[in-house]
Amino acid sequence: MNKQKQERGDFSGISQKFSKSIYDTSKGQLRMEVLKRDLAPLLASEPCLVLDVGAGLGQVNQWFQQKGFKVVHSDLSSEMVEEAELRHKAQGLDQQCQYISSSLTDLVNQQPFTQYDIILCHAVLEWLPDTELAIQQLASLLKPGGRLSLMFYNHHAKLFANAIYGNFDYIERGLKVKKTVRLSPENPAVPEQVESWLKNEGLAVTQKTGVRCFHDYLRNIEHQQRFDELLALEMKYNQMSPYRELGRYQHWIIEKPNCQEE
Repeated sequence: MNKQKQERGDFSGISQKFSKSIYDTSKGQLRMEVLKRDLAPLLASEPCLVLDVGAGLGQVNQWFQQKGFKVVHSDLSSEMVEEAELRHKAQGLDQQCQYISSSLTDLVNQQPFTQYDIILCHAVLEWLPDTELAIQQLASLLKPGGRLSLMFYNHHAKLFANAIYGNFDYIERGLKVKKTVRLSPENPAVPEQVESWLKNEGLAVTQKTGVRCFHDYLRNIEHQQRFDELLALEMKYNQMSPYRELGRYQHWIIEKPNCQEE
């Protein structure tokens, strides 16, 4: 029997490896600290309905659950969803969270009239084949007056990092690999294009942050372990140009106006 090929971004079978590769490292810890700082105003708002797309193990949406928000936790991997539910249960949080194993497209198709006050979509776009369509779908799921927390892999930062590493052939190939690596996203987004697509949907970017503006470019990787100093540096400059634009990821807070222009 042929094993069904998994979709890109479905981390079933490697959830523990995913957790260690992403969250149990200085880069993962830095990402979480930056997100916590950026999301503080949303966490301080009146509890409402939150959708977390590609929620993984639920580390971010648990902050909202702790504040009394109702959360829909959605991920392509049923294994990740089950693991997240177990983690939340251990913290007494699962009663206010609905767990769904679903793609973004399925969410739109299965719940066409459901809209959310807050949508979290972190490190998802780069795994999808059609970024523009994904933004259209996210816009359709967001209530008027709602806010979208969007974090995506930055094409410009990937190119710049590979230039520093001397991977000139890779850049010449358009950043296309010869062999797919499962935990490595292959579709980084161009920020200017993302902002154009958001504008087409009537969405406005209200805050921009770079994530890992300095971390990934350190010539001596041992300096990545000087975490407190590095975190302070990132926090000081990651919303300032030109450092912001060099973040390996971009984290944007986006609003949908209450009254859509005709």
